[in-house]
Amino acid sequence: MIDFVSTKRNYALYQEEYEEAALRAFRSGQYILGPEMERFEKEFAAYIGRKDCVALNSGTDALILAVRALGIGPGDEVIVPAGTYIASVLGVTENGAAPVYADSNEYFVMDADRVEKLVTAKTKAILPVHLYGQCCDMDKIMDIAQRHGLYVIEDCAQCHGSAYKGKKAGSFGQISCFSFYPTKPLGALGDAGAVTTDDPELAKKVRMLRNYGSRVKYYNEIIGVNSRMDEVQAAILSVGLKHLEEMNARRIDIGKKYLAGIKNEKLRLPRTSPDSSNVFHVFPVCVEDREDFQQYLEKEGVHTLVHYPVPPYAAECYRDQGHQKGEFPMADYIADHEVSLPIYAGMSGEDVQGVIDVINRY
Repeated sequence: MIDFVSTKRNYALYQEEYEEAALRAFRSGQYILGPEMERFEKEFAAYIGRKDCVALNSGTDALILAVRALGIGPGDEVIVPAGTYIASVLGVTENGAAPVYADSNEYFVMDADRVEKLVTAKTKAILPVHLYGQCCDMDKIMDIAQRHGLYVIEDCAQCHGSAYKGKKAGSFGQISCFSFYPTKPLGALGDAGAVTTDDPELAKKVRMLRNYGSRVKYYNEIIGVNSRMDEVQAAILSVGLKHLEEMNARRIDIGKKYLAGIKNEKLRLPRTSPDSSNVFHVFPVCVEDREDFQQYLEKEGVHTLVHYPVPPYAAECYRDQGHQKGEFPMADYIADHEVSLPIYAGMSGEDVQGVIDVINRY
């Protein structure tokens, strides 16, 4: 069986370094808000090109706290992609604000050309999601935001290391959100997340929010939560960050091999915007009969996934928003036809060729 992803193989790439880092954290005796987290915050801020990084316990919390730190809440609107993982929208609704959906484009990310017509007097922010490994059109999005006085909250959960016109994802908006879920380009060995920003007041606010609303223990200035990255995950992430460029290079190489080697007219292969690099967190293809295609691949020993069969506007939990299937044609098309092929840094060349050969026989 060719796995969709093997976190075990990814771990084995740098096993000795991961274990050394974890043992260092274990032996320190300080497991929360310690030197490993502070080190990772500085390293990751420098990597993205930001003044501040605030380490959190998940990418979802990064989104929730980013929206909260900007003062967005009930009565406000945030423009989000119609096609994305639901966490991007949960960051908005968890704060009582309303998501307003923009359809996807041919690169499977938010269509920046559809954003401006969605702006109203209630709009407070645009939340572009750099999806599957490549960036949104940040020139257009930042221009719209500037002209209308809106915040930009980047969701970079799938794009660590990707760049738009040479500038890294996560370095555009007022605040940017990252997930370090184990399968992400930069993955922890559990849940972890972070925000990056150039605004010292925003960074201070998120630091308070993550720690019960306090800067000094027991002195709670605002209503906060418990969302702190632990020392072990921070130590692991520092190792991964050191190797992120080579892991990205491996995924990019696999993506190029797929693009060159897959010759089957039944598949629509992914396209990369000329303005964005693509780290291929996911390699999404579209096929007319998804169920038949996946069943065939499974029978041939290739495991695949779907990202994402139910777009957030169609989720049962958001039924009261009143959106109908077909309202966002491109997002609907992707939701109905997308299949994600195996791609990860520890994938062998033999497995890559095996996927290509099986698909070409479909």
